[in-house]
Amino acid sequence: MSAKSRKIVEVLNGKTVSPPPLWLMRQAGRYLPEYRATRAEAGSFLDLCYSPELATEVTLQPIRRYAFDAAILFSDILVIPDALKRNVRFEEGHGPRMDPIDVDGIFALKEDGVQDHLKPVLEAVHRIRQALPEETALLGFCGAPWTVATYMIAGHGTPDQAPARLFAYREPEAFARLLDLLADLSADYLVAQIDAGADAVQIFDSWAGVLGEKEFADYAVRPMRRIVDAVRSRRPQAKIIAFAKGAGLQLKTYRQETRADAIGLDWSVPLSFAAELQKDGPVQGNLDPMRVVAGGAALDEGVDAILQALGNGPLIFNLGHGITPQADPENVTRLVARVRGEAR
Repeated sequence: MSAKSRKIVEVLNGKTVSPPPLWLMRQAGRYLPEYRATRAEAGSFLDLCYSPELATEVTLQPIRRYAFDAAILFSDILVIPDALKRNVRFEEGHGPRMDPIDVDGIFALKEDGVQDHLKPVLEAVHRIRQALPEETALLGFCGAPWTVATYMIAGHGTPDQAPARLFAYREPEAFARLLDLLADLSADYLVAQIDAGADAVQIFDSWAGVLGEKEFADYAVRPMRRIVDAVRSRRPQAKIIAFAKGAGLQLKTYRQETRADAIGLDWSVPLSFAAELQKDGPVQGNLDPMRVVAGGAALDEGVDAILQALGNGPLIFNLGHGITPQADPENVTRLVARVRGEAR
């Protein structure tokens, strides 16, 4: 089977597939007991990301259980700052931490060795593609420069990423330099993932929603376009999904401005607006992850509403953000059956 005949790739090429293909953000995660067992075996979270064997195993776990139409590489958006020697670590109960960067630190960043540092991740991509069923697509990914930069500047996540916003206003030259560097490194990384076997890639801008109109254009759109153009210049057939969480009305021109093939939608995007966006090309989303936690009628109603509003156009069914640890795996089974119209 060629990559083009995998259902998600068909949708990314603009085709309507019924029922729509589906995968879930964070589908390999703490809600699955088999993931928790492998995570314990790995030691640290980053050790799991950098072990080709274990990263392959956790990527395949939800495919074995649910037969999703795509697997997504198990890794993290912060492997690039880790490769830039920013001392990335994951602290239990606190999430990611790293050494905060300042202006001097930004201009001292070196690209040397970054792609070598990421070779174990690329080995995992190769192994996953070899192990996946022929019909299952493989998605690579990276973090968008704005989102990655917010963690690098604050040294951790914050509720509204005020440290990065303030830094960008006070030090525009240094901030632009950081975004450009991250965009160029991300493009190299995505090309390498495609070469290792990824059918398509997704770029996660998880903190796009805190930006005003001008800032969204400067910090979210411009670096995303830089990545897309750089990837396409080397791999013209590359398929790219752009996910700008919380972008709201700014999604209206986001696809055209970034040149992404599909846009991911978070759960706050009204389905009537999503249907308008779909007229310009494929969309992905956008079930509220809390409906998966709730299960039952709430889950069924959410799935049905999306299928009714978006199922007659190019759609990749997904959540509006990552599945949460408290989700019951049986509710995911119910979701998959509902999307596919299978009797339970």
